[in-house]
Amino acid sequence: MVITPNTASEVIYPESDGEPMADNTKQFRWIVTIKENLEIFFASQPDIFIAGDLFWYPVEGNPNIKQAPDILVVFGRPKGDRGSYKQFEEDNIPPQVVFEILSPGNTTKEMAKKLLFYQRYGVEEYYIYDPDRNELTGFLRSEDWLQEINQIYGWISPRLGIRFELTPQTLEIYCLDGYKFLTAVELDQIRIQERQRAEQEHQRAEQERQAKEVALQQLEEERQRYQDLLTRLQERGINPEQLL
Repeated sequence: MVITPNTASEVIYPESDGEPMADNTKQFRWIVTIKENLEIFFASQPDIFIAGDLFWYPVEGNPNIKQAPDILVVFGRPKGDRGSYKQFEEDNIPPQVVFEILSPGNTTKEMAKKLLFYQRYGVEEYYIYDPDRNELTGFLRSEDWLQEINQIYGWISPRLGIRFELTPQTLEIYCLDGYKFLTAVELDQIRIQERQRAEQEHQRAEQERQAKEVALQQLEEERQRYQDLLTRLQERGINPEQLL
């Protein structure tokens, strides 16, 4: 058996590190909410790939260089399932936007390493949200550096076209058409309300149809009574026009 160089040096790119996607329910909820609302927002655009907690390998041949952003967005790559995002198999396009949702377990050193990684490998926008402290931090690429955004509240993402607002209780994210990012439960409540509204509208339309049918029936009965009266008058030799 002859072992070719490619066979001997095959590189394995793991798709999991055995760690959980999130450290707690709050972090998980935010990851899912942002990721799924972005999926909804860009559903009609086939060349925008969005993923959560997916390994990103920017360098071919080195599986040790990797990061798994809580949410990543890649413009210029098709939607579809992937075990990991191997940049060298994706026209060498890096994720342009990444999000990290903090948990109590995140350390300053860890977040500093992530910032350097995203800066080095081409991220254009980097957003960090701490749901426990209700703090949002953003970075925008300026040439080779990710510079912190001084006024992040009310900020509109150049790539995503979404606006960040902060209330005393929480972060709110809006599309430019006013649509607000909602949790799965909130989206389901809207679906239920829309279904109830549609059912009420259907019932109202049905009631109007039935009322119209009753009115037409009454009109037909009146017409028939009038015709019967004319017939009886004519049978008695009376001309109805002479009665006018």
